[in-house]
Amino acid sequence: MRGARRVAEFLVPGPEYADDLQRAHPGIDIAVFTGDDGAPADLHDVRFFVAPYTFRPATLAITKDMPKLQVLQTLTAGFEHALPFLPDGVLLCNARGVHDASTAELAVALILASLRGIPDFVLGQQEQRWVHADYPALADKTVLIVGYGSIGAAIASRLLPFETTVVRVARTARPDDEVHGVADLPALLRAADVVVLVTPLTPATKGLVNADFLARMRKGALLVNVARGGVVDTDALTAALHAGQVRAALDVTDPEPLPPDHPLWKAPGLLISPHVGGNTSAFAPRARRLVVNQALRFVEGRPLDNVVAGGPRLDTKE
Repeated sequence: MRGARRVAEFLVPGPEYADDLQRAHPGIDIAVFTGDDGAPADLHDVRFFVAPYTFRPATLAITKDMPKLQVLQTLTAGFEHALPFLPDGVLLCNARGVHDASTAELAVALILASLRGIPDFVLGQQEQRWVHADYPALADKTVLIVGYGSIGAAIASRLLPFETTVVRVARTARPDDEVHGVADLPALLRAADVVVLVTPLTPATKGLVNADFLARMRKGALLVNVARGGVVDTDALTAALHAGQVRAALDVTDPEPLPPDHPLWKAPGLLISPHVGGNTSAFAPRARRLVVNQALRFVEGRPLDNVVAGGPRLDTKE
């Protein structure tokens, strides 16, 4: 499949990605690694690796066998799991934009389910009980989004039609866009009815939601985590739930998956979903479009999108 000129060589996570790339740029040399079977025997010429959509270390450990690798592309928005396997000088690109719609949908669903008592209704139906009560509305609530990037913006756009007040926090303040910095968090927590976590997991954000953070939240406020489990101190959250200080809805936990006997399962005021924020029917078409766009940029020598770490490798010439 080699043309008259040198072309990039790609390792992609499924035959559908290979088909898309061949249609978009005939002549690209492509191999497939789904993560569920063994990697191709010869990885020597791989320059662009699209990692399978999984957090299993073994799927990324094969980068050590790619001496010509120039780009590692994840299909996840978070990329902390890929950093230990990023060879020196290789660009790391994440999947910014791919998960925005799905994760935003789940964040809103978790908020509505928690506020309107949907888990109570499900249990009531199973037990044939009529669970009639006065539940809080989302309307008129103040929602604080911590980690205001593309997913945070997607969540905000879906919350505003519910007649909410949305307050935005990012790592760095952007006053012109009405985005607060992290330093403003202590003051903002007091006024929030709902706090949504969508920040990446970094050394700065690990354990961000600790006992002090939870104590500053309005009593009975709802904490929603669609980011990473490690952003929250699990022991501190468990204690706050039992004390009635907060309620919570978690799509991610620490540890994950949550062991069967973990105390979070029986904590009061908690709704848990099994890390399914981005894993919907909306994922595949967006992921495939991203891979085609990135591959063509790479082949044509244009800057890549979503570069989050690394740099150009100096030893890839033959």
